[in-house]
Amino acid sequence: MPTISVEKDLLFKTLGKTYTDEEFDELCFEFGIELDEVTSEKQMLSKEQGEGRAADASDKIIYRVEVPANRYDLLCMEGLTRGLLVFLNKMDAPRYKAVKPSSGSVQRMIVKPETAQVRPYGLAAVLRNVTFTKASYDSFIDLQDKLHQNIGRRRSLVAIGTHDLDTVEGPFTYEALPPEQIKFKPLNQTREYTAVEMMELYSKDSHLRHYLPIIRDKPVYPVIYDKNRVVLSMPPIINGNHTRISLDTKNVFIDITATDLTKAKIVLDTLVTMFSVYCKEPFIVEYAEIERPDGSIQLYPELQSRTEVVPVSLINRNVGIQLSAEKVASLLTRMCLRSVVCEGGKSVSIEVPPTRADILHPCDIVEDVAIAFGFNNIKMTFPNTNCIAHELPVNKLTDQLRLGVSQAGFTEALTFALCSRDDISMRLRKDIKDIPAVHISNPKTLEFQVARTTLLSGLLKTVAANKKMPLPMKIFEISDIVLKDTEKDVGTRNHRRLCAVYYSRTPGFEVIHGLLDRVMQLLEVSFTKDGSGYFLKAAEDSTYFPGRCAEVCVRGKVIGKLGVLHPGVLTTFDLNMPTSALEIDIEPFL
Repeated sequence: MPTISVEKDLLFKTLGKTYTDEEFDELCFEFGIELDEVTSEKQMLSKEQGEGRAADASDKIIYRVEVPANRYDLLCMEGLTRGLLVFLNKMDAPRYKAVKPSSGSVQRMIVKPETAQVRPYGLAAVLRNVTFTKASYDSFIDLQDKLHQNIGRRRSLVAIGTHDLDTVEGPFTYEALPPEQIKFKPLNQTREYTAVEMMELYSKDSHLRHYLPIIRDKPVYPVIYDKNRVVLSMPPIINGNHTRISLDTKNVFIDITATDLTKAKIVLDTLVTMFSVYCKEPFIVEYAEIERPDGSIQLYPELQSRTEVVPVSLINRNVGIQLSAEKVASLLTRMCLRSVVCEGGKSVSIEVPPTRADILHPCDIVEDVAIAFGFNNIKMTFPNTNCIAHELPVNKLTDQLRLGVSQAGFTEALTFALCSRDDISMRLRKDIKDIPAVHISNPKTLEFQVARTTLLSGLLKTVAANKKMPLPMKIFEISDIVLKDTEKDVGTRNHRRLCAVYYSRTPGFEVIHGLLDRVMQLLEVSFTKDGSGYFLKAAEDSTYFPGRCAEVCVRGKVIGKLGVLHPGVLTTFDLNMPTSALEIDIEPFL
């Protein structure tokens, strides 16, 4: 979960009370967060950058507070203190409003059609008459970074740009141009660079180099201009130096570019609601007009609240308490969810503010009641009913087959559920375009790009890593593979498969064939071609040696293949001995 750092003295000043470390730790626990560490700025820098860089740091006490990953409103000191003050009944949960400017025209950002090639969504808003201090300015920058890393998935889904509105002039245009046509002075630089030069410049930057791959291979790069063709930013990489904000900035123009519109709205709502407290009129935000490629106009931020009606009986039953509707409404109001009793005391009407994007379902509201009531205050009781659990049939069959296959002399292996694209395609002599694989949109490494569609590649990599073991090597795995399926609500389906590999000086096809016969014997499936049992049918598969591959047919349905692997497959896995393999789907036997 994300951790935020807040200065102890400033925190207590905002809360209007001084706590001991133990008392604040207890308050955090009651609020559903955790005081992770009590440290200082000098100690933090010493750990991160060494003693030399920490010499000039202050000794002010810093609280590092761990918050839930879905509570974006708690990722800064402003949101944390606001939530705690409402929880302590020291203030009412604020209502946020998006309004048009009191003078002048509404700022407009025009989204060009070509942005669809790289980052199709653009949003904007204005914080008017802001007063920054050093602490609030640092918090403003830090929240942007945390939103980038958290919901923005390292800027791949959402990127934020903040600019001094008084240095530019609208309307603004969000465009996508070839990189050689983009030229401006990046943040903290002294001369202009083209986008191509910036990719080279920041390739060695410890912070920005991680974001370059997001657009590096795109034919066009996103860029935001003002009316006079002054560059505001090249998202998601860097802002322009011309519009940099400072402590003297009074009017902040915020741009959001994204590949996910829902997440972009959440990020914009979170940013403006947290820092509108520093506006001349707190919690009032100036909206901007977004002209979409189709010519339609949308106003952002939306700052929409919605109402949820939840039965009190549902809350009491799930938490294990007996509270009146009035008490439930009071508890929810302490969690920044303004609530009133309705339906004659049978239900509670809850106003979900734009800061609570984590409220997706009544169960989230039930959780907030439990937090406000106090988990330690819930009495432990025995359930009113006794339920006898049953193992899932597929898991029961899996355990039985594991025992049977291991008794046949094979050693079980457990491999990663994620693998590279090459592992399921090129290395098995197949085309990735023909494989219904589930691709990871932001893989951490090249080894984890897709969910595996076969167990075979994982076992062959296991054999390659253990070539020094005595021969023959006989290993197996029974696990799930993942395939795309448009008929499923999640777009994918899992299949439980059994895969076995025999690696030795001879192919050992008879060993793999014998294992198949033993598995069928355990499953009480006889060898027959009349449609009631199993049989083998010659087949051709590029993964297997020509003429040495067969399909396994059970009750008239193909459930897998076995055979001798093609030498080209063995070469790609750095294997130098003949290998035979079996891979079948075991779910048809349930």
